[in-house]
Amino acid sequence: MSDAPAVATLPSQQDKPEEKLSYRLITGPDDRAFCERISAALAEGYVLHGSPAATFNGTSVIVAQALVLPAAIATADAAVATAVDRLDSDDDLSAEAYEGHA
Repeated sequence: MSDAPAVATLPSQQDKPEEKLSYRLITGPDDRAFCERISAALAEGYVLHGSPAATFNGTSVIVAQALVLPAAIATADAAVATAVDRLDSDDDLSAEAYEGHA
């Protein structure tokens, strides 16, 4: 018999599907492994966001590529549209409040 106290076990993180990040920036040497990482992300539903960036570190070319989930873009676009609509309606109210005043 063990003298160790009983410890409640929680479901492991492996039991839950890991939530995908809305944004990822993948970096690394410009080689096949980098392209495979980008290809895998595309297969998971990510889309390229912007152009790739490249730099030279004195030995090899290092590249970076941003990726986003389309749902994240749609959510951000909707938030921007809502904010613009609110600004437009605020401008309309301001104009009405000052009509007739010099």
